Amino acid sequence: MPELGKPAPAFTLDTDAGDRLSLGDLKGRPVVLYFYPKDDTSGCTTEACEFRDAFPRFKKSKAVVLGVSPDSVESHRKFKAKYGLPFTLLADAGHAAAERYGVWKEKSMYGRKYMGVERTTFVIDANGRIAKVFQKVKPAGHAQDVEAALAEL
Repeated sequence: MPELGKPAPAFTLDTDAGDRLSLGDLKGRPVVLYFYPKDDTSGCTTEACEFRDAFPRFKKSKAVVLGVSPDSVESHRKFKAKYGLPFTLLADAGHAAAERYGVWKEKSMYGRKYMGVERTTFVIDANGRIAKVFQKVKPAGHAQDVEAALAEL
């Protein structure tokens, strides 16, 4: 897991629009990088819709909001359209970014163990450094906590 004050790990991923986006492209702007397990599931939908609803306030801080999951570009495109998400979703199909950020972990559900994304949000400052980490995020109310963290930058 990246440490506070240290440079955020670099990545280049496919966007929901089919373009490539690198963290370095966003230097000079704060970034909200939130990792979530799966498109169109209850918790992930709650989290995405809260970010959607808070998006006008995030724009005032010039923050870029990026959602990252192992889902495909096509899955992201459908999820984004279904819920009117105004921010970019990134396809981390090989979970390389999730691994670099330390959020690809062993999980357990109904006694079955498997690897997956642990819901985590990183607030990255305009200089590309980790300013805040939210681990094991509970989706309801999370966008408000992120908004408060951005206000401290």
